[in-house]
Amino acid sequence: MAGPMGRMMAGGGPDQRSMDFKVSGKRLIAQFKPERLTIYALLTCVVISVGLNVIGPKILGEATDLVFAGIIGREMPAGSTKEQVLASMRERGQGTVADMLRSTDFTPGQGIDFDAVGRVLLLALCTFLVAGLLMAVATRLVNRAVNRTMFRLREDVQTKLSRLPLSYFDKRQRGEVLSRATNDIDNIGQTLQQSMGQLINSVLTIIGVLAVMFWVSWLLALVALVTVPLSFVIATRIGKRSQPHFVQQWRTTGKLNAHVEEMYTGHTLVKVFGRQDESAKQFAEQNDALYEAGFKAQFNSGVMQPLMMFVSNLNYVLVAVVGGLRVASGALSIGDVQAFIQYSRQFSMPLTQVASMANLVQSGVASAERIFELLDAEEQEADPMPGVKPAELRGRVALEHVSFRYDPEKPLIDDLSLKVEPGHTVAIVGPTGAGKTTLVNLLMRFYEVSGGRITLDGVDIATMSRDDLRAGIGMVLQDTWLFGGTIAENIAYGSAREVTRGEIEEAARAAHADRFVRTLPDGYDTVIDDEGTGVSAGEKQLITIARAFLSDPVILVLDEATSSVDTRTEVLIQKAMAKLAHGRTSFVIAHRLSTIRDADTILVMENGAIVEQGAHADLLAADGAYARLYKAQFAQAVAEVD
Repeated sequence: MAGPMGRMMAGGGPDQRSMDFKVSGKRLIAQFKPERLTIYALLTCVVISVGLNVIGPKILGEATDLVFAGIIGREMPAGSTKEQVLASMRERGQGTVADMLRSTDFTPGQGIDFDAVGRVLLLALCTFLVAGLLMAVATRLVNRAVNRTMFRLREDVQTKLSRLPLSYFDKRQRGEVLSRATNDIDNIGQTLQQSMGQLINSVLTIIGVLAVMFWVSWLLALVALVTVPLSFVIATRIGKRSQPHFVQQWRTTGKLNAHVEEMYTGHTLVKVFGRQDESAKQFAEQNDALYEAGFKAQFNSGVMQPLMMFVSNLNYVLVAVVGGLRVASGALSIGDVQAFIQYSRQFSMPLTQVASMANLVQSGVASAERIFELLDAEEQEADPMPGVKPAELRGRVALEHVSFRYDPEKPLIDDLSLKVEPGHTVAIVGPTGAGKTTLVNLLMRFYEVSGGRITLDGVDIATMSRDDLRAGIGMVLQDTWLFGGTIAENIAYGSAREVTRGEIEEAARAAHADRFVRTLPDGYDTVIDDEGTGVSAGEKQLITIARAFLSDPVILVLDEATSSVDTRTEVLIQKAMAKLAHGRTSFVIAHRLSTIRDADTILVMENGAIVEQGAHADLLAADGAYARLYKAQFAQAVAEVD
């Protein structure tokens, strides 16, 4: 587990600022550029569908007018004209009714024309049916565009993670980074799936309905627009209040995932040291923080829909009242008012939908901010193009006046020079924090030197591509890493080419792993998970050593590689390592000095500098730092025996 419990809950370094909503939203939309053709097809389908849906109420209004005209005409005396009937009404003092019927196209003595009504209703049915089919096509196109965009975004994140320097992951919790690569991308995908098509449909519906409303009655259209500023104020005010809470919600989700991941991977230690209650308490604190952030985000954005519904109903009432007055004055027919009332609902409903989707959109953009923050992180220096390669890879390594520091204010390695001939074994010893592992990290180019240079067979490794450099280096770390799969697959991971089962077994025998592997139920086909469940710590180490054997490297790096095996196995591995190291350059980081007596050169490091170097016997005779380390370990071993 990474550090003490208190530090684990510190958050792990992600930027705590909230990015600009508009900038992040535009950047998210820009991700759809490769889907231009799909978007154009989507817009075409939506435009036609919305157009048909907008025409539908007008067609139904005509059906209403036909029915109303038939009812009125049936009550009028046959043989007279519409104008004669209206004039007769005015003479009898029914001027108000005459004004109302002025806009109705009725024929006195003639009832409802059911054939005409049927044709109009059939036209309306076909209109809505085609609109629905086009919207179904549009939904499929939305799914296609969103899924392909999320596919590319996941690839971008994966590629970015491979280009980030080791320092990025050193400063962040794994669970927090994983939360961005999984939860946040999934949230963006769900947000776009649920809102993208609906948003386009709503915006186009608002435009189309508004145009038809002005066509039918500009006065009623202006009445319907009275409530728009109020809707805009509600949406912007609530949006500004909600967005910070959504950012905090997903940030807290990352912290909670980081805690869960650390507690799960280190659950044994948590139990050993009796920290279950403290872990549960910290989980509860993070869970409460997530609850608070999620509740505030959802509550603030959730208030928007009922407020928008209130504005919509207010709009509905205004249109109905003014429309009724216009019918009474004869300026509009009943069918036109009926259509207009439908239009007012069609106009206000998209506004309400857009407002209700605000929480979805804000949540998605908040996740997008975290993804873009990851994608904008400073990358490791790019490999030179084309990279330089040694004419012949033999394993001669030279450090020339190398300087390095993690913190610019705190130098770690300063003016370090070293030459290692091919086939030599160099052991690096020293107290914790002396810079032993850092030296290997510089050789592997996990970090770049601050000054000086490192050469491999005369070529500056900074001019080589990292792939070419690392292809010739085999590494076995103190912390074993296995993945879910068979033991054979885990060993074969060390080779970039296809290997045979015989080669895998040969590597396992060289690492003395063959014996224990064959005792397992399925032998080399035994499936293990990424925690190595079913095999001991020492056996996991043997598997990783077999992996290094199979890679057949020119340079071998062993960072406390035998720390997890018993003494007898360690002796066998030392012999196998000696065989593997023959003709190869080897760097061995060791705390147990008994394991590196046969090294060609032993480097003693203190505070980032080499204070002594030489063979085991020579360093003991010099009675310096190495002798003190050796005597301290020898005295400890004697005390343990006593």
